[in-house]
Amino acid sequence: MFETTKLLEEYSAGRRDFAGVNLNGVCLSRANLAEIDLHNADLIGANLSAADLRGANLSKANLIGANLSAACLVDANLSDADLIGANLGGAKLANANLREITLNGGNLSGANLSGADLSHASLKGANFSGAFLNATLREANLANANLNSVSLVEADLSGANLRGANLVGANLANANLYEAILVEANLSSASLIGANLELANLAKTNLSRESLVEIGS
Repeated sequence: MFETTKLLEEYSAGRRDFAGVNLNGVCLSRANLAEIDLHNADLIGANLSAADLRGANLSKANLIGANLSAACLVDANLSDADLIGANLGGAKLANANLREITLNGGNLSGANLSGADLSHASLKGANFSGAFLNATLREANLANANLNSVSLVEADLSGANLRGANLVGANLANANLYEAILVEANLSSASLIGANLELANLAKTNLSRESLVEIGS
């Protein structure tokens, strides 16, 4: 396994390419690793909480059970990464590439995902409570996800699977839900002002009268 001290020393010396290294269970909390290349790295159970990973390449990395809470991942590439059970609560993920990630059962509560691309991501049962998700979620799987009070203003959810999702109090103003699956989803008290629901499947969806009233009115 690659030693944490060695990685930090080599990073400080200017090395950025650590693709494929084994960092299983390492502690890199609060580390400055901006623009590091950890493509295809083994980071199972790693502690990267509050780490600076701006512009980092974590594509295809194994981050199962990793702690990325409060980490800065702005402009980072996590495409096709395995994040099952990972904790990204409060993480900064603005404009990040999260295409085709697997984050089933993960925690993204309070995270900022503005401008991020989560197209085709598997996010079943993930917790996004209080997150800023003004993002691209085309054909993402959000079945049974917790999106309580989430900001989805102008989000692209076309073709997304939101079956059984909790969208209570969510702000979906001007969101694109074209052909989205909302079967058995709970949209009570959510704002759908200007949202595109064309060809969306709303069978057994909870659409209380307040759902069509702008939040705060």
